[in-house]
Parts: sequence; structure tokens; C-alpha cells
Amino acid sequence: MRVAVVEGDGIGREVIPAAVEVLDAFGLPIEKVPLELGYGKWEKCGVAIDDNDLDVLKSCDCVLFGAITTPADPNYKSVLLTIRKELDMYANIRPIKPLPGVTGVTGKSDFDFVIVRENTEGMYSSIEEIHEDVAYTKRVVSRKGSERIAKSACALAKERRNDLTIVHKSNVLKSDTLFLNVCRDVATSEGVDHKDMLVDAMAYSLMKYPERYDVVVTTNLFGDILSDMSAALVGSLGLAPSANIGDKYAFFEPVHGSGPDIAGKGIANPIAAILSMKMMLEWMGYQREAELVEKAVGNSILEKITTHDLGGNASTIEVGRAIADHVRSMLDG
Repeated sequence: MRVAVVEGDGIGREVIPAAVEVLDAFGLPIEKVPLELGYGKWEKCGVAIDDNDLDVLKSCDCVLFGAITTPADPNYKSVLLTIRKELDMYANIRPIKPLPGVTGVTGKSDFDFVIVRENTEGMYSSIEEIHEDVAYTKRVVSRKGSERIAKSACALAKERRNDLTIVHKSNVLKSDTLFLNVCRDVATSEGVDHKDMLVDAMAYSLMKYPERYDVVVTTNLFGDILSDMSAALVGSLGLAPSANIGDKYAFFEPVHGSGPDIAGKGIANPIAAILSMKMMLEWMGYQREAELVEKAVGNSILEKITTHDLGGNASTIEVGRAIADHVRSMLDG
């Protein structure tokens, strides 16, 4: 397996090395290919990602990614949107699962659900017109895009509790009628139990009754908002991992941004990056190793070896090293 390792900008340069240290504890036959992308490269070269970078990414099986700073410059080409489209990674997978010893805003810990977000169209279609007094963004919802994200969600649901919730706003956005109907048809043909909810009602219900949900499928913008909101259930964005999956490539990244206000201080929480690496191991077929990462993260938290946001005083690299040590200990045991 070849993995492109992209630290990116800001705290990405701190949390990805911590995740790589945990990965290296297993000694797996994985070739790591370092690649510079993002705002730092744009400042030096005038481009954040180029065709050569895309060729390198396509030569790898998957990507372990940190974070990107996106400036308010119309000439800046979005790295994430470019990679998602060029590698056709249409399924954004964001698990929302509590960690030992950490409670979110609701105090609940009896939930475990996954948000499956369509990743290549919707409001992020990049079809836009900007004028002096008006701006337009075209929302694209296609049958193909809806079918393949529905199939991804149904496959995941069948591995879990066989329960799917389709989230939409078809009472106002008629393009969502297509999405809803296609998802219903796919779920019925796949034998997956399903229901649907309007996105505003779903936002309330996820906060109030998160234990009711298993797999949630929705469009691009709605999935972006609901998944970031749901990170509050587990404690913070610093604990939320994600994956971008296509038929050929995969891309794993923490949900948080580049954190320029704390970059370089050694206080960024690396757990989201480490759990993203855990999702990468699962995708590669290293299920046992992925389970050990999750246990090691839990052990580190319970031992209070955490960054300041979780009440500890350990640095980013110290947390990564502690988790790597727990992995090595479990392998030796």
C-alpha cells in the first residue's frame, strides 16, 4: 500500500506527525509518500495544488491528510474540492461515537451513528457566477450521484443495525425530491429499513435523541453542517475523524481546520487525526490494528494524557507518543 501523507497547513503539520507515529508502531508494509499541498505551497509557488501533485495522489492508494488554510482570494483553488473531484471520492463518512471519559454538550454517551455525505455535487458543485450586486451558485443533484451515495450508505447500514435515515429539504428544494426518491428506491431494493427527515428537524433530533440513529445519508452541504454540529456530541471537532471514499481512492482527514491561532504551540489535539488514520487502517483491511488504535486512544484519555482542551497538559506529540506506546504494549502483550 502507498499512502500520500499531506500535513498541509497550521496544526496539520503537528497532528499528522503524531498520527504517523502511531501508524509506525505497527511496522506495517505501508509506503509513505510525503507531499506538500495547501496555503504554504500557494505562498511559495502561486498554486496550492497542481497537476503533478494530482499525479502523485493518483499513484497512491489513499491519502492521510492534515488541514488546509483557505485564504479569501478568488484565485485560490480549493485543495479539498479539487482532490475530491479529481479522485472521484463521492462518499464522505463521518462517525459520531463517544470516547471513554469524554462527554459532549448533552452529557450523553449512548449513541453511535455515522453521517454519510454526498461529496462531489450539491451546493459545492463549483458552478458559480459572481457579479457586483448578485452571486449565483448552482445546486446539482443527479440520479447517478444520489444512487451511489445511497448504495454506500446502505452497505454501511447492513454492516451495522440496518437502519437508514434520509435527510433532505424536499418541501422547499425541489432538487431534493430526486435525492429523496432515489435514496428510498435504493434502500428498498437493498432491504434496508429506512425513514426520512427534513434537515432542520434532524438537526434538533440529533442533539436531543442521538441514540435513535444509525446511518444518516444526506446531500453535500447538509452533511457538512450536520456532521460538524454532531461533533459537539463527542466533545469537540478535535475528536472527530472522517473519510472520503471513492471506487478506487480514499482520503482520511480530521474534521477540524488548520487552527492558525494555535498553530506551532504544540497544543493541538491529535486524536481526530489518529482516529482518521484508524479509519484508513480499516479501509486497508487491517481491522485488528484499527481496533488497537481505538483502544490505545481510550487508554490515553483515561490516563489523562491529553491536550489542554480535554483537561490535560500534554503536548500534541506527547499525546501521539503515549498512544503509540499503548499500541506497542498491546502488540507485545
